[in-house]
Amino acid sequence: MNTARDLAITALDAPPGRSVEQGDLSLALAGAEVLDLVEAGALTLDDDRLVPGTATATGDRLLDEAAAALLRKEPYETVTDWLWRRGSGLASAYVDDLEQTGPATRGRGPRFPLRSGRTAPVESPARARAEERRASGEPVLAALAAAAGIDEPAGTAEDLTDDTVTTVLAAVGDAVMELEAVRQRRSIEDSAFDNVWRGF
Repeated sequence: MNTARDLAITALDAPPGRSVEQGDLSLALAGAEVLDLVEAGALTLDDDRLVPGTATATGDRLLDEAAAALLRKEPYETVTDWLWRRGSGLASAYVDDLEQTGPATRGRGPRFPLRSGRTAPVESPARARAEERRASGEPVLAALAAAAGIDEPAGTAEDLTDDTVTTVLAAVGDAVMELEAVRQRRSIEDSAFDNVWRGF
């Protein structure tokens, strides 16, 4: 199961009118990678620290990159530190990878056929799997999709009893809230700056 890839496809399939922030999605994808690497046996969590296991290829390029990026010296990295470090630009990396490997394609605009439009998933086994997980309300994918702003929170937290999963999801939620606070602060600062120039 590749939760990060399923989340990226789910983001491309977001409901019309829902704006998914790249930063929020990147943080959620980095969290999904942690869970995928735990499932693959490439790392374990010691409290909130990522303890690398033996390096094994997962067969997924981005997940293998994530495994190679793990810090292998004690005291190891916290989940939160990983989210910010690995998450930088991760949403774009997943969209590019989906376009290159086939589960997504970049549309062409009707007025400007040579200009790329919005990337959208195409019918494929990968999309079918992601849609099935989303439709079933699978708690991990649902929680990550809610954190990324793809879907409304579904109240599935009570279904999550695994300590590793809850630790990662809590870190993702905190990081997304921190990023939103940064956005709001910048917006206020920008407004104040604009008002100074207007003479207010």
